[in-house]
Amino acid sequence: MSSTPTWRKRRYALPAAGAGAAALVAGLLIWSPADSADAGQNAKGKDAAAFTAVAAGDIAEQCTESDSGCEHVRTAALTEKLDPAFVLTMGDNQYDDARTEDFEKYYAKTWGRFKEKTRPTAGNHETYDPDGPLTGYKNYFGDIAYPKGKPYYSFDQGNWHFVALDSNDISDEQLDWLKDDLAANDKKCVAAVYHHPLFSSGEHGNEPVSKPVWDLLYKNGAELVLNGHDHHYERFAPQTPGAEADKEKGIVEVIGGIGGANPYDIQDEQPNSEKRISGSFGVLKFDFGDSSFSWDFLDADGKTEDSSPEYQCH
Repeated sequence: MSSTPTWRKRRYALPAAGAGAAALVAGLLIWSPADSADAGQNAKGKDAAAFTAVAAGDIAEQCTESDSGCEHVRTAALTEKLDPAFVLTMGDNQYDDARTEDFEKYYAKTWGRFKEKTRPTAGNHETYDPDGPLTGYKNYFGDIAYPKGKPYYSFDQGNWHFVALDSNDISDEQLDWLKDDLAANDKKCVAAVYHHPLFSSGEHGNEPVSKPVWDLLYKNGAELVLNGHDHHYERFAPQTPGAEADKEKGIVEVIGGIGGANPYDIQDEQPNSEKRISGSFGVLKFDFGDSSFSWDFLDADGKTEDSSPEYQCH
C-alpha cells in the first residue's frame, strides 16, 4: 500500500495534439499554444493597480499542518504574505462533505485567518453536507456568504463591481436577481465569481449550467469570470458565450481550482484556451486598476507560473 496521502496523489496527461507545445517542468505539465506562448509576458503597469485580491477554489482537504503535503496550509501562508485587499473563493472551500465540523477543523485553521475579508462562493462539495446542502458553508461563513439571506450577492471595490453566485442552483430567481443587479451597477468594470466554469479543458469539462449567467454578463459588458471545480489553472482569451473569440467585448475566464485539492488532468483542449497548467497548487494574485486588470498565478512557494496580459475594461 502506498504511503502517499490522497491529497498528494498527482496525475498527468498530455492534452490532445494541436498547434502547441507541452513540457513537463519541475513536475508541472505546462502547455501553451504556439501563437501565444509569450502572451503572459506582455508589459504591465499601464494602469496602476487600485487594489489587489487573491483568488482560489477547491481548497481545504481534510489535513492539517502536521500532515506532510497538506497544500492548503501552504497556499494560506502565501495568501497571508501577499496581504490582499480581499480574498475570493471559487467554491469547494472544504472537502469532502463540507460539514460544519470540517470547516472548523481544517479550513478555519488555514484560510480561516482571512475570513473577515473573504468573499466566498459555494461549490458542489458544499452541497454534500449530511445536514443539508450548504448547511456547513452557511454555519461557517454566516452573513459573509449570505449578506441578504441568499447564497449570492454583490459588492463594489474601487471602480469594480463583483457578483458572487451560487452555480449549484442557477434558478430563475437568481438570474432575475443578477439581471437587476447588473442593470443597477454604475461601476465601469464587472467581474463574476462562482464555481462551475462554462469552459474548461479539465476533467469535468464545460458546464452548460453557466450559459445563462454568461449571456447576462456578456449583454451587460462584464470583463472577467473566475471559476474553480476543475483542479487546474487555465486562462482563456476574451470570448462570447458561444465560444467565439471577441477581443472587443469578450469575457475573460480564469479557472483557479488550485487552492489545495488533488490536481486534475488536462483532457480536452477548448477553443480560446491560452494557458493550462496541471499539477501545481497556489493562488491567483489579481491587480485591479481603475479600468484594467491582470493577474499572476503563483505556486505555493510564491513562484510565478503564469502572468496574464493586461486587459482593459469595456
